[in-house]
Amino acid sequence: MQTVDDLGFKLDLAAEPGRVVSLVPSWTETLFAFGLSQEIVGITKFCVEPAAAVAAVPKIGGTKNPDIKRIHELKPDLVIANAEENRREDIEQLRAAGVQVFTTYPRTVAMAVEGILKLGNVVGRPAAAGAMARDIVKSVSEIETGLGAWSKLRFRVFCPVWKNPWIAFNGDTYAHDVLRMLGFNNIYAAAGERYPRVTLEEALELRPDYVLLPSEPYEFDAKDVEELKPLLPAPLSRRVVLIDGRNLHWYGVRMVDGLKALSALLSRVRAATV
Repeated sequence: MQTVDDLGFKLDLAAEPGRVVSLVPSWTETLFAFGLSQEIVGITKFCVEPAAAVAAVPKIGGTKNPDIKRIHELKPDLVIANAEENRREDIEQLRAAGVQVFTTYPRTVAMAVEGILKLGNVVGRPAAAGAMARDIVKSVSEIETGLGAWSKLRFRVFCPVWKNPWIAFNGDTYAHDVLRMLGFNNIYAAAGERYPRVTLEEALELRPDYVLLPSEPYEFDAKDVEELKPLLPAPLSRRVVLIDGRNLHWYGVRMVDGLKALSALLSRVRAATV
């Protein structure tokens, strides 16, 4: 079987992969949803879902510092990677050693759905991937239809992914497209860098209507909300919202229910503050 990944690299697989290593938490969760519990032989320490299933799978380090030697010892037929979450040098090192690496790079909701279909084909689960993709397309359609007038009155949001320093994301990212689909404008959409370092003062100059604090990659919590509120103008200080970072940043099977859950939360927040 021949295929091309999102970076244009060709893969040649003699058969459906029987041994798979995943370096991407959201794809790990998706592979299990495809029914590949027996084929997954290695994952990162950040691959935490589905919790019960991943507990017994060997860990090969983090997404940014995988144990390449350990990956080779597992003798994978296929390694699943991501151009953002994993380092290019690690992917290149695996490829140079003859390991088949399928690298994904979804930057929109539509690209993520396409990625599910491509991944399903690569691992021999096209039917499961097709069903998952249809469920997501249906959810997205329902969300966009339900926006109604909110699709025209689009509130501006500051949604950092890190603190000390503050880091945001621009319009060429999956998270940005999720917010767009939910009816919000990312204030850093036009930034030159995909993940610009910013200051709070700069963010406030862009007049956000809401501040959304996701639980990952930086784990924002209630303490961060209380620390931030005194630094914000009075109206904005009442519009600081904690959100589930996986629903914002994870693609794959998480999109089936995660996008609806995030939409429901932000719809309530939006309605309560108008």
